[in-house]
Amino acid sequence: MNQTALPGAAAPALVRPSVRHSIKVEPLTCTIGAELSGVNLGDASRDADLFAEIRELLLRHKVLFLRDQDITRAEHVAFARRFGPLEDHPVAGSDPDHPGLVRIYKELDSPPEHYENALHTDGTWRENPAMGAVLRCVVTPPVGGDTLWVDMAEAYRRLPDHVKEQIEGLRARHSIEATFGAVMPTEARHRLKAQYPDAEHPVVRTHPETGEKILFVNGFTTHFVNYHTPENVRFGLDYAPGAANLLTYLISQAAIPEYQVRWRWQPNSVAIWDNRSTQHYAVQDYWPAVRRMERAGIVGDRPF
Repeated sequence: MNQTALPGAAAPALVRPSVRHSIKVEPLTCTIGAELSGVNLGDASRDADLFAEIRELLLRHKVLFLRDQDITRAEHVAFARRFGPLEDHPVAGSDPDHPGLVRIYKELDSPPEHYENALHTDGTWRENPAMGAVLRCVVTPPVGGDTLWVDMAEAYRRLPDHVKEQIEGLRARHSIEATFGAVMPTEARHRLKAQYPDAEHPVVRTHPETGEKILFVNGFTTHFVNYHTPENVRFGLDYAPGAANLLTYLISQAAIPEYQVRWRWQPNSVAIWDNRSTQHYAVQDYWPAVRRMERAGIVGDRPF
């Protein structure tokens, strides 16, 4: 495996070099994203050692990109399942022949939707948000339609110390009702919330494999649940709008370009990302052109 060392970039202790495979690794920024070549994910779906090497690279770079992956849907699903069980999406639904493979198709007769073009971490409205995802481009617009990913470990690392102290121990609610459910009729929205009640997560989570601290608030986050204490609230103004202003500040960190990597899609391009330590944003600057993507989301663990 050929890998360029990054000055000052310490890899997680779990990541170790391998000589068995000839994966070429090109980092795209100093903290997040790498393009892999010399590897086929169809092969990796059948080769445990090759898959293990890709998984180690994912922990290091947080999102991996590959071109020219002419793989079948069955291979796509089989590769993603090596990370763990796949999840369904209550709104998007799965391919009937390949459970867990969500078809994200934007057709000419489909008006623009506004749930992708927001910085978010997939499924934080679940008690166990997704561990990650494998996304393959089927059809891409002639121009536009890029996707951005954000390193939320770096976003936490570079917060001012006094903010880190302020948010230590804070917890927040995440809601599908307030996002996907907002466009639904009232009864349907209430049924969605009954099926997926608001989840509560730490504002700063710990990555279960690398030990990194991660700023874990995003577009699904609605409010803090344990902010209103004598230490934080002297007067009502400290809570409303004080708590909301702090949450807005934290969410806005994902918009800082220094924490981001941007990927231009081509047919059969693939992105694999660690959903525990990243956010992403699907840029919708191409309508009314067509874009068709297929995603396998991997079940995750409860953040701590």
